[in-house]
Parts: sequence; structure tokens; C-alpha cells
Amino acid sequence: MRQMNLRSVHSPRYRVQTTDSKHNHPLAPNTLNQQFQTSTPNTVWVTDITYIPCRGGRLYLASVLDLCTREIVGWRLYNHMETSLVLDALKDAYQAKRPSPGLLHHSDRGSQYTSKEYVEQLKAYGMQSSMSRRGNCYDNACIESWHSILKKELIYCNPRFKNPEEAYTAIYQYIEFYYNRKRMHGALGYLSPARFAMKFTDKSVA
Repeated sequence: MRQMNLRSVHSPRYRVQTTDSKHNHPLAPNTLNQQFQTSTPNTVWVTDITYIPCRGGRLYLASVLDLCTREIVGWRLYNHMETSLVLDALKDAYQAKRPSPGLLHHSDRGSQYTSKEYVEQLKAYGMQSSMSRRGNCYDNACIESWHSILKKELIYCNPRFKNPEEAYTAIYQYIEFYYNRKRMHGALGYLSPARFAMKFTDKSVA
């Protein structure tokens, strides 16, 4: 690696806390219970928030991932962690996929996901809520893994974004043109999420 001027990517030791579970909101049971394999798209979605460093101020990314196809079906990047961040990501996912009622929606116990506004939107969409156990990141491992991939392949390999616009453009291109459409995924038989999703609509795809 020294001869080729290569170096490994290391995650920073400091981790920004994005989950506020110290609230009195009602909680949903852990229905998902680490059952991360599902055979049908748009039946189980997992979601979470992660921190994105930026010279122009802190940014936060909310992502919604389909457990079957591993596709990022909705996401938003804002400079705050208010309920609108996760709510708008959910709305984008719903508008894009129009899932049937009964979809299982899994998140952590963060105040954004337990807020009255968010819970009411889940009910309006006919979605069932599932939440991780307190302090157990393994209950939401798939979306945690996705955010780790994003940071190792994009965020940590580039200088800190100069402003929110630069961050949005880079993340948009990574998600929409690389990760969803081109990046091979071991759990999908080394197909991209978009290519794997085609198996459910195009019988000609092997």
C-alpha cells in the first residue's frame, strides 16, 4: 500500500449523537426483532438519522431503506434533526413506491420517530411501527450499515464539504446514480439494488 500510495479509511472516534430517546412519547414494540430477510419489496422499511460533517455547519441525513432490495427509497438532508427531517424522507419514500397498507416501518426510539406528527403519518399510510430496544444498535443494523458504507465510500474519502449545497450534490449523486443503480450488494447476489428490484417486475432478468 505504501508503494502504491494507498491508505485505509478510518472512521473518526468521535460520534455525534443523533438519537434522543429521553422522552415520554409512546413506544412501538420491536416487531422486526432483527429479522432482516424479506422476500418482497416494500413490505419492510428501516430508517435512521446520521450526521454529515460540513464547514458551513452540521448537517443530518435521514434515510429510508427497503430491506428486500436494499434500495434507499427516500432520504432528506437538512441542517437540523427536527421531525420534518424524517417526515419528509418518509413522504418521499411513500410517493416513490406507493406501498400497500401493512408495511412494517422500523426505527430507533428517537423523539422524531415517536412524535405525534410522525406516528399519525404512519397510520395515514397504513404502516405498522416497530422500534429498536433501548440502546441496541443491532436491532437496526441494516440502516446503520448503510450509513457506514456511505461514510466510508464518500464522506471520509473527501475533504469536509464547503457548504450544504456541495454536500447535497455529492450525496444525491452517490445515492441516486451509484449506490441504488450500480453498486453491487453481496446480499443481493452481487446485483445493484435497482437491478435486483427488476427481478420482481421483469421476469427476463436472471
